[in-house]
Amino acid sequence: GDTMDVLEAIRKRRTIRAYKTSPVDDQTLDAILEAGRLAPSWGNTQTWRFVVVKDSSIKTQLVENAIRPGNRGLEAVRQAPMVIAACAELEKAGYRDGQPATDKGGYWYMFDAGLALENMVLAAESFGLGTLFIGGMDAKKAESILGVPQGYACVILMVLGYPDEQPEARPRKEAAEVVFKDKFGAR
Repeated sequence: GDTMDVLEAIRKRRTIRAYKTSPVDDQTLDAILEAGRLAPSWGNTQTWRFVVVKDSSIKTQLVENAIRPGNRGLEAVRQAPMVIAACAELEKAGYRDGQPATDKGGYWYMFDAGLALENMVLAAESFGLGTLFIGGMDAKKAESILGVPQGYACVILMVLGYPDEQPEARPRKEAAEVVFKDKFGAR
């Protein structure tokens, strides 16, 4: 199709804090959600659940009760046409026979949710859409507002919409600082 390739999307992606109010059409939204649905997960458990919040009164409840005051994303949640709450089923990812299977304990759902969300971020970028992750929140309050049942956790809120700013790239560490050969620290 006409969408950019993955590496280009990775290079071009920016965190967007200013949004146009213009809606995102259902076909585009579905394609972005599909990118998340197709992500890899522990034992193919696919524990992610995505709550697409377009209702302005629910967005306002999140802003007023769940997101930390002073968070730079508050205005973005109000402006953007939607926020996607990424939730995850607990005690499935990272588990074998009901017991944690690694020293990461019950937190594997965070890794899997991250894989799905990054797929969605890159898909969004390829459609010219911006995203913003909001982790500074009271997850329990968000879960209550969104009706998330017991046994699931709200991982993060992701704002989605058309950017109303073009931020410069922020600096990244050089490869030599983060890539080693055979052993940690060896160059």
